[in-house]
Amino acid sequence: MGRPRTPLLDRERITTTALELVDEQGEFSVPQIARRLGAQTASVYHHVDGRDGIVELLRERVCDAIDDGAFELTPWDAAMAAWARSYRAAFAAHPRTIPLLTASPVRAPKVLQQYEKAVARLLDEGFPLADVMPVIIGLENLVLGSALDMAAPEMMWELADETATPQLARALGAVSESRADRAFEMALAGYLTHVRALLDTDRP
Repeated sequence: MGRPRTPLLDRERITTTALELVDEQGEFSVPQIARRLGAQTASVYHHVDGRDGIVELLRERVCDAIDDGAFELTPWDAAMAAWARSYRAAFAAHPRTIPLLTASPVRAPKVLQQYEKAVARLLDEGFPLADVMPVIIGLENLVLGSALDMAAPEMMWELADETATPQLARALGAVSESRADRAFEMALAGYLTHVRALLDTDRP
């Protein structure tokens, strides 16, 4: 048999297959990728820099959906809010990648360039250098936590006996279908209020 006209393996196919596996089961292995693509495990390694390389390809794939053009918006807090919403949407589409990606350092050049833009925007606005990464990490904590919340069951509380927790039962009864979005926007507003105050305190 001759070689297939379309190669069984390339970085795009490997990334797509790895992402499918993570979406399904929260993890992947190189042998699993090889089996799905009808190839040998050793062949996969010819295209990627080991398992860590595949993790970084996954990071790039998910983060490709984040709009880093948001950093061009004015004022700065509108830019950060737009980035946060786009960031959240990208990871909400693949929530099972979050534990995987947060367990390893960011190495992907394209993703590092997004951080470069975020840092530059905050420095241009006048944030002290020592505050820049805590501001970014704080926003990421909010975004990724909310992305996980979006993947959770709509109602996380099961009350076998509402008479035992009547106030909780009333509060849950008032929850709307947009609870995840409302909670995110509330937390984002509180975050931005705090960071604005931080910047005002640090301005000369």
